[in-house]
Formats: sequence, C-alpha cells, structure tokens
Amino acid sequence: MARTLLVLALVAGLVVAQADRPDKVVADFEGKDYGPWKTTGEAFGPGPARGTLPGQMPVTGFEGDGLANSFFNGDKTTGTLTSPEFKLERKYLAFLIGGGHHPGKACMNLLLDGKVVRTATGPNRQAGGTERLDPDAWDVAEFEGKAVRLEIVDQATGGWGHINIDHIVQTDRKPAGLLVEARHEIAADKRYLTLPVQTGQPKRRVAVLVDGQPWREFEVELAATKSDFDAVLDLAEVRGKKLTLRTERIPEDLRGWKGIATSDALPDAETAYREKYRPGFHFTSRRGWLNDPNGMVFLDGEWHLFYQHNPYGWDWGNMHWGHAVSRDLLRWKEEPIALYPKHFGDWAFSGSAVVDKANTAGWKQGDADVLVAAWTSTGRGECISYSTDRGRTWREYDGNPVVKHAGRDPRLLWHAPSKQWVMAVYDEADGKQWIAFHTSPDLKKWTYQSRVEGFFECPEFFELPLEGAKDRTFWVLYGADGKYLLGDFDGKTFKPHAPQKRQVFHGNFYAAQTFSDAPAGRRIQIGWGQGIAFPGMPFNQQMTIPCQLTLRNLPDGVRLCAWPVEEVSHLVPFNKTTTRRELRLTGDKPTPLDVPAGDLWDVRVQFGPGQAKQLTFTLRGVPIVYDVKAETLTCRGKTMPLKARAEMSLRILIDRGSVEIFGPHGQVALVAGGLLPEGRAFEVSSVGGPASVEKIEIDPVLSTWEWRP
Repeated sequence: MARTLLVLALVAGLVVAQADRPDKVVADFEGKDYGPWKTTGEAFGPGPARGTLPGQMPVTGFEGDGLANSFFNGDKTTGTLTSPEFKLERKYLAFLIGGGHHPGKACMNLLLDGKVVRTATGPNRQAGGTERLDPDAWDVAEFEGKAVRLEIVDQATGGWGHINIDHIVQTDRKPAGLLVEARHEIAADKRYLTLPVQTGQPKRRVAVLVDGQPWREFEVELAATKSDFDAVLDLAEVRGKKLTLRTERIPEDLRGWKGIATSDALPDAETAYREKYRPGFHFTSRRGWLNDPNGMVFLDGEWHLFYQHNPYGWDWGNMHWGHAVSRDLLRWKEEPIALYPKHFGDWAFSGSAVVDKANTAGWKQGDADVLVAAWTSTGRGECISYSTDRGRTWREYDGNPVVKHAGRDPRLLWHAPSKQWVMAVYDEADGKQWIAFHTSPDLKKWTYQSRVEGFFECPEFFELPLEGAKDRTFWVLYGADGKYLLGDFDGKTFKPHAPQKRQVFHGNFYAAQTFSDAPAGRRIQIGWGQGIAFPGMPFNQQMTIPCQLTLRNLPDGVRLCAWPVEEVSHLVPFNKTTTRRELRLTGDKPTPLDVPAGDLWDVRVQFGPGQAKQLTFTLRGVPIVYDVKAETLTCRGKTMPLKARAEMSLRILIDRGSVEIFGPHGQVALVAGGLLPEGRAFEVSSVGGPASVEKIEIDPVLSTWEWRP
C-alpha cells in the first residue's frame, strides 16, 4: 500500500512539475531579420513584416510588431522559411496562423528526420475584409525529446497565395480551441443535412463520403458562438446510405460541427422569404450567396433561372448552379441544386442553357424536349450537361470538356440560317480579352471559327428585330459590363457596324443574360445586382428586375432599350395609385407627397426641368438627383447619363435593397443598390430656378414571396 502511494505521489509530482514548466518561445519574429532561420525565394522578404505589406488587406491578430508574412511583392512570389533544429520539450507547439488556404502549398510544416509529421494552413478571408491570424496548435507529446525543424512554405501564386505566421511557442498547457481532425458518422435517413453557419468564422473544409468515396466537398463557416442560419445539403441522391463527414483541423468543441444534423424539413421554413430586408419583388436565394444569372431558358410554360450560388455561406465561394422556376418571371420557386462541382476546386462557373428541339444531340427520352446547359468547369474547361425531366435533374456529357482553352462562360444559341449551334465564350488567347465563336452540329463536337477582341467574361449574343421594321434585324453582342455592339453574324464571324460600344445599364448591374427560347419572340434580360449586400440576413446579393429588350431607331441611331416586363403590373393592387399633377417647383422649399406607408413602389414621373439647375425626387427617403447642366441622374452614389429635354419621364422601381430607374423608353437605366433607409419621406424639389412635375404616379407593389407557388 505504501509503495502504491509513493508511486502515485511521484506521478502527481511529475504532472505538477510539467504543468509548472514555463513556455518556451521558438520564434516571435520581432527582430530586423530572421536570425538563424534560413530563407529561399523572395516571398518572405529580407526580414519579418511589420504588419500589413503593400497591396495586402489589413493584417490583424498577430502579437507584438512583427510576423512572418509571405506577401512580400504580392501573391506571385514564392519561397520557404526554415528554422534551425530545436528539441521538442513541451506537449504542445502553439502558434498564430493566417493567409491562404492552400494545403501543402501555403503552410507551416513540422519536420522530423526530414519528414512532415504535422502541417497547418491558413483560413483565407476573415470577417470585415481583414486577414486575421487565428490561434492554432499541434499536440506533439509523442515527439517530446526529438530534434525537429519548422518549415514555412509559400509555393502558391494565385489568389491568397501567401501565409502569415507568428508567436510560435512550446507549452504544456493545452491551448484553448486546440484544433483536431474530426469525423461524423451519420445515417442519411432524412432529406436534408443541416450545418449551422456563422458568417465571418474561419472557413472549414468539409468532405461528405458515401461508401468511403467523396460525394460532396465544400468550405463552410461553421458556427463558433451562434448560428446565423443553417446551410442545407440535399441528401435525396444518397437516401438510406451511411455518410461519413470529415473535416480538417477544427476546435474540438466547435458548436457548428457538433450541431450538424439531419431533417425532413427545410430549416426556418416559417421565416424564409419573410426576413426584414428580403427584397419584395427581386429574386434572392433562400439561403446563401448568389451572383451571375446562368442557363436562363423557357420550356413548357416555365421560366428557368439558374445562377451562381454558394449554398454554404453568405459570401462568394463553392460555386454551384442554383435553380428557380417561375410562370410569370416574378414569383419564383427554388428547386434543388442543378449542377454540383465534380470535386473540390473544380467549380461550376457560369454558362447558358437551350432547348434542343430537334434532338440534335440524341438525348431525348419520351415526349419531353431536352434542356442542354453549357458551363465552365474550373478544373476541366467548357462542359455540357443535359436534362430530360424539364431541368429537375442533370447528367454530364461523357465527352466533357467539349472546349478546352483559357476562358469561361459559354453562351449557346441556335443559328437557323446555317443550321448549327453556336457557342460564344470568353477567351484569353494571346494574352488578350476576346469573345470566341465555336460551332457544332450536335452540341458535342465543337469547331473554333473566329474571335472579337475587347470583351470581358459572361458574353451574351442574340439577334433582335428593329422595332417597327420586323424584317430588319441586328445581332447584339455584349460582355459582363453590359456594353454592347450591333452587327451582322453569318454563323461564324461577327462584324460590328461601328467600333464604339453603347451602354444601357449603369450602377449595380453585371453579367446579365437573356432567356433562350422565350415565347412570342420576347428577349427578356436579368442581371446580377452586383454588390447589393444584405448584412445580417441569411441570404446575400439579388437579381435585377426582368426587362424586355428592344431595338429602337432613335435620333442618335439604332439603340438597345430595356423596360421592366409587363408582368410587373400584376403586382400592383387595383385602385391604390397616388397621383399628383401639375406641381410647380419654385426652388424655395420641397413639395411633399402624401403617400401611404410601404416599402415597395412603382413610380412613374413626367417632368420639365424648366430653368432649374437641379431636380431632386426623394422617394421612400432616397434622393434621386437630376443635374440639368451635366445631364446626369444620380442615386446612392451611382450615376447615369440622361439628356435634358423640355419634357422628360422616368420609371422608378423601389424595393428594400435597390432602386431601379429607367429613362424615356428605357434608353438608359440605373441600378442603385444597398439597404434602403428607414425614412419614408416622399417629396420633390428644385434648385436654381423653377421646374414642373406634370404628373407623378406612385403605386404600391405586392411582395412576390407572399404569393409563392
């Protein structure tokens, strides 16, 4: 008994002694140079960085004044920083780490006998647009007493191709938030897998394995202290199977990892689409991020809107093709994800869709026409997928990629005169920016034909008749910025009529696409409301209002015009219009407009500038300012040109996250985004002289989400 007590006392004394051992600093990077550490390449510069380097986002979270920062001269530089040999004398090796998430390429390695026994990499972007270093640590108790080296590596040259390291310490105290490899075994016995998300947390890479093989893999900001919303993974394809969820090193008590669950119901079903700042009549995804509209096509009474989508987070990333359908272009019903990445890093970027009415590809089954989508696989090239069930499920063509080049964003169309398919695709041949044209008889085998220089990504290409002269048509070509050329196209080569580009849309507007196969010859366009953010909401970014495009013969020549689709009028309640006529603005004080309370409005105004230098229409608390001399209209920091005339008109659509303004006949348009203020003021005023408002009509607009199909 006494012997046992003695042994226990000795063990207890050893534990206390070890716990009392002081921490040993391996490196704090506070010196002017790296001392005994050895560098190769250029990435780490001549010595430790004093915080943020030129061209870098603000770096936070390091200790003292210095850190190892491989952003020296930007992400393109590479190199290594290697420590002298030292002995491991504590249980843990703790450190601060930030920078790019590039395992094996931008990382810190622990080397034992020249072999990597531990490794860590950065988390990419953090909250608030900063690069924050986060605490991390390795359990190295099994190597205690061994001689090791640390190797900080930067062999990544693309975005976030750098690593930040500071305050490397040996310690016996288990660091708070120690990162561990984690696994979950879950039965796919319900429809959905839900993952608690907290925006701004480090992105964790999660792999979902089925029968031991990767099925889905993505990055997600798993919740640490609270859940902002639940991301959803549809399990319909693997229902009844056993899933293994695996993630790289995370805090062992991470709330979001422990909170992963399955459910037969979508989370927040009662509140989805009814959030405080949810736009009332602009499309937004139920949860997560959206950007470019993709694959817009009409089939069997349904308008299909696909779009770039991150279903696992509020910010850009994990590019999938989201999918929604509508019968009226305004009330949308979200369908399951259409296109998933083939594997992590091989993202499904932008593209288009068409109806293969003649079954040129031979994929038709039964009576339903086949939908065919062309899209960019970031790891392979331009790919083709097809659907035989009206877009609900998709299969990849076995011969992908069908075009391999430096470029992206294929736009498909059928060229009837030459009886062939055409792909207009952004191309970066010879270090320049082009739209290239390829042709195919069957959507499978493609032949390069020609290029047009001077356009950047997300091309759109279609033929449009001149209004009032249906026998005269023009081909319209534009890129992501919406600046267009008119010209002729023979099925192989586009020949512009003039070198100068024109522009309809200004402001928060990007990567617009039009619907293929629209009925009655309509050419309907939707753009991404680029930069229209919704902080604090479980969704982010919105689409612009669907517009019908026409070509009109104007005094300056043939021009493209855009006007909200006629279906918008269906959202306006009968007999609720506020109308004011013949308002004389004297410039001494604003003229108020008595308008009922509301968030969503359709406003039409006819006015004459008179001798005024400036007119201001304040609608729902938002000033819209027309500068008569400069001939510009400005709203929320966005400006468009608008020629002054004796009589002028505007159409203005006001939602919770945007104001869209259309000049006469839609010759010019402006999208001004961002959450609207709480103010509800409606008034008009002039500066510098008298002006008149002949008529202003203000209609409330119903929310499309209250009319969900």
